[in-house]
This record gives sequence, C-alpha cells and structure tokens, in this order.
Amino acid sequence: MLIMSRASGERISEVLTERPDLFNIPHAITEVADGSVDFEQVSFAYPSNPNKEVITNLSVHINAGETIGILGGTGSAKSSFASLIPRLYDVTKGEVRVGGVPVKDYDMASLRDSVAMVLQKNVLFSGTIKENLRWGKENATDVEMMNACRLAQADEFIRDFPAGYDTYIERGGANVSGGQKQRLCIARALLKNPKILILDDSTSAVDTKTDRLIRKAFREKIPDTTKIIIAQRISSIQDADRILVFDNGRMESVGAHEELLESSPIYREIYESQTKEGGDDEGRK
Repeated sequence: MLIMSRASGERISEVLTERPDLFNIPHAITEVADGSVDFEQVSFAYPSNPNKEVITNLSVHINAGETIGILGGTGSAKSSFASLIPRLYDVTKGEVRVGGVPVKDYDMASLRDSVAMVLQKNVLFSGTIKENLRWGKENATDVEMMNACRLAQADEFIRDFPAGYDTYIERGGANVSGGQKQRLCIARALLKNPKILILDDSTSAVDTKTDRLIRKAFREKIPDTTKIIIAQRISSIQDADRILVFDNGRMESVGAHEELLESSPIYREIYESQTKEGGDDEGRK
C-alpha cells in the first residue's frame, strides 16, 4: 500500500507542478464582440510531435451567425481545427481571430466562456439532471434550463422520467442512452449563451429525425450564434450555409451541399457511399 501510495503521490505532484504552455497576456481583452472566426494562413502541429503539421496553411473566414459544416476522414484535422478557436492550443504559424481579435489577446476564461464545445463523448456527472445542466451556467433558472433542453430536443424525454429534471444521473450517465446523453450535453452548452457553438460529432448517437429537429431549432432560435458542426453524416450538415471539406490537414473544398456534389470528389464519394448503403436516409430526400 505504501508503494502504491507513493506512486500515486508522484503522479499527483507531476500534475500540480506542471507549468501550462498557454497564459494570458497583461491587460487581456475580456469581451468577445461577436462569433466571427478568421484563420489566416494557419499551420499547426501538436507540441508532442512538433515536426508533423496536422493543419497546413489554412485560411477561412466565418461570419457571425453562420452555420458551418465540417466533413473529412479520420485524421483530416477536423477536431484540431475546432480546438484552435477557444485556444486549447496555440497555432504554430499564422493567426486565429474571434470577433476580429487574435485569440492570444483574449483572457482565456472569457474566450472559452464565449465558445461552447460539445464532443462526441462528453461527460455527465453523478447528480441530478439540473445539477449537470448547471455546469453550463451555475445560476441558471429552471426556465432557462427547460428552454435549453427544448432546443436540444431533450425536454420531452426528461419529462418522461418520474422525477423529471430532478432525475438522478449515475456517474458517466450510465442510466441514460447515448443519444439522451448527447442531448443533455448540448443543452448544457446552450445554457452558456455562447457566441460560437461547436458540435464535434455530438449527434452521432441521435436518430436523423431528432438531429434534423435540433438543427431546425438552432436556425430559428439562435440565429446570431455561429454554429460549427463536425459530422460523419452528410445529412447532419447538408443544410449548412457552407461546408468545409478537410483532407490531410488542408481544406480541400468549400461550398454549399449542391455545389460540393459538383466540385468535390471527396464530398461526392462520401455522399454516394452513404446513400447507397442506406445510412443516410435524410440525404436522399
């Protein structure tokens, strides 16, 4: 037991004494003006492998309130692209701007409060649904939580539970389905009233009808929020204002759904494979 405790203590000490790579500059900006995003000739390599660029010379402008779909194969840098917006990492070359301001000039807490990310495997904690939702906004009212859950198409299944919003969630969300867990995580992100909402394959466990209803609610209820949707299913992004197609760290093409069917071999191949296999019913409509 002493040997095990010493090993655990050493690991904890390593974490506590680790110096962060990112830090705030003096007099950092604390207000994000809007949800516009600019990548100016951005290249990026992870600190663990600095000689291998995962993003190379990427330039793109995203307007505030725009809905952007992102598609690409495994390892094409979709998630890496998204992680640079709230400054989870610093770029190797070039510059990322949010609201017209370089992300390095922001107070990191303020920037990340304005950017909500929902991952494919987000975490739910032991506690009630209300307690889990309030991780998004500590002082959220019941009305705010219900509105966020309606947007995320979670309100209906929550009300089906005998205890409703006071239902106890087991550690890791073991007593709810994958789709329910994802919708709760989306609702939690929406409670922050973010200027930028990033969904990183976070509706993968949701059926296509519910996925469509979530996107419809986003268009109608939060038009000023910039929505960046990373997905494997084309049906999840085909009605986006623009779709960015990534391939090996580069933006292979950009355009609306119909444009990309004509101009992008990668997009057309994915679309045809999904429709032929019957895995994208909505895409055939």
